[in-house]
Amino acid sequence: MRALYISLFLVIADQITKLSVKGFSIPFLKVHYDGMAMGSSIDVLGSFLRLTYVENPGMAFGIELGGVYKFFLSLFSVLASIGILYYMYRIRNEKFMMRLSLAMILGGAVGNLIDRVFYGVFFDYAPLFYGRVVDFFDMDFFKVSVLGHTYDRFPIFNIADVAVSLGVLLLIISHGKEPEKEKQTELTELTDKNEELNEQSDNRKETQL
Repeated sequence: MRALYISLFLVIADQITKLSVKGFSIPFLKVHYDGMAMGSSIDVLGSFLRLTYVENPGMAFGIELGGVYKFFLSLFSVLASIGILYYMYRIRNEKFMMRLSLAMILGGAVGNLIDRVFYGVFFDYAPLFYGRVVDFFDMDFFKVSVLGHTYDRFPIFNIADVAVSLGVLLLIISHGKEPEKEKQTELTELTDKNEELNEQSDNRKETQL
C-alpha cells in the first residue's frame, strides 16, 4: 500500500507547518519555540497571501461547532479515518488514481484529527477530543455577499484542508472517467471477439475449399 506514504507525508507536512505557526515546547529536551502570536499575520505575497494564525474549534475552513457537537465531530473523524484506511486496503490492487485520492483525503483527515483529539491535552487548554485546529493560510478573494454579509478573503485554512479538498476533487474526476474507460474496454473486447470469430470463419471456409 504505497499510497499510504502519501498520507504519511501529508500528515507530517501538515503538523510541521502547524507547529511552526503555533509554537511548541519540549521541557525534557529543553526545546522551546514561540511561533506566531494568535491573530497575527505575515505577508507572503503582499495582501494576496498571508500567514495568519487562528485556531478553529469546528470544521474545515472556519466552520465552527461547539459543545457535544465538537466531540462527535472528533469521534466521527476517527471512525471515518479508520473506514478510509480499511477501504484503501480493500482496493489495494485497484487503479492508482483512486488510491491516490483516498490517500490525500486520509492524510488531510488525520492531520486535522490530531489537532482535534490531542492538541487540547498537549497544549493544556482542553480535554481529549476537544482541541482546536490550527489554520494559517490566508488568501485574498473576490468580494461576495451572502445573507447580508460581505466576504473579501477566503476562510483561513491549512495543508490538511487542501489535501482533503484536492483528494475529493480527484476522486470525482477519476469516477467521472471510469465509465468511459469501462465502455472503451468493453468495445475493445467486443472488437477482439469479432475479429476472432471472423478469423475462425475464414479458416473454416479455407478448410472446406
